[in-house]
Amino acid sequence: MDKRWYEVADLLVNHATKIKKGEKVFIAMYEAHTEDLVTAICQKIFENGAYPQVQFLSEKIRNKLLQYGNEEQLQHIPDIEMLGIEWADVYLGIRGAFNLGETWNIESEKRSLNQVVNGKISKARWEQTRWCLIRVPNSDMASQAQIPYERLLDDFFKSCLIDWELKKQEWNKLKEYLEKGKNIRIVADNTDLSFSVENRKWVIFDGTMNLPDGEIATAPITETVNGYIKFNKPAILGGQLFNDVSFKWENGVLIDLQCSNNNQLLKKIISSDSGSSLIGEFAFGLNDALKNFCNDILLDEKINGTIHIALGRAYKECGGINDSSIHWDMVLDTRAKSIIYMDDKKIFENGKFII
Repeated sequence: MDKRWYEVADLLVNHATKIKKGEKVFIAMYEAHTEDLVTAICQKIFENGAYPQVQFLSEKIRNKLLQYGNEEQLQHIPDIEMLGIEWADVYLGIRGAFNLGETWNIESEKRSLNQVVNGKISKARWEQTRWCLIRVPNSDMASQAQIPYERLLDDFFKSCLIDWELKKQEWNKLKEYLEKGKNIRIVADNTDLSFSVENRKWVIFDGTMNLPDGEIATAPITETVNGYIKFNKPAILGGQLFNDVSFKWENGVLIDLQCSNNNQLLKKIISSDSGSSLIGEFAFGLNDALKNFCNDILLDEKINGTIHIALGRAYKECGGINDSSIHWDMVLDTRAKSIIYMDDKKIFENGKFII
């Protein structure tokens, strides 16, 4: 086994979730190629005197549910998974990459029904456990990124195995600066979006909730959101790509949404509940080791020089109050032709802070 998996496992167990003796750890193992990492994680957990429990999940198995399951089965919340979350002190989502074309032939109605279930599991994990998610690359992800697998894997390890305490100290200066501001305006191609962040906190993500990590985020004040945005990278949810997604808000209310390939499914997801059409998060990606988009949100949203917005559930740590079964991050590549203003002062241009 590549020794770097043990280093990543140590980060997950001893840095991200700080697992202690006697604690119960639910490990959601997605895809067979995550076995090396899961094995290393279990070793670290045993060394700490804690108790891991592993559940295997797979996009291929989920595809069979989507193909052959009836409406009742599609809406069924998996009992064992929810019991595992209730049982656990810590949840680790070890999410292997998969072929995004796996569910290409599934109609939008079925996807939408099952996505609501996934949202409820996600919400339970947020509220009931200390948790961290990691995406484990494979050759499918390398194809999506259009780079060799060996290079992708090296970039992945570099983006995880960072001195996170040192980075946090560096990003604290940015946090202090941003928390002095009241209003944000994003200007880019087909984008002019503004909102207030007055008295909201900016939270640094330093390897404690995701690996790879590296972002600084806040929660916009919902009723102050005005304008429009068009994402220049696909939005991804449940293994499905949504191209050319655009939204328009007026005083916090979503008044228009479009996408070029999955408009009906987009509308169904955005209407999941009262909070799913509202912005729960705005963030800057800060991880220097990530440069190539690979159509995977856990990596793409961390790319230094990008921003992302999440619809739905807000981070309470930021002072956000929006609640929803979904938290759907969408990335705008702002490394060219883009400017971000804070209180009418330019603070970010073409992927770089100018403060």
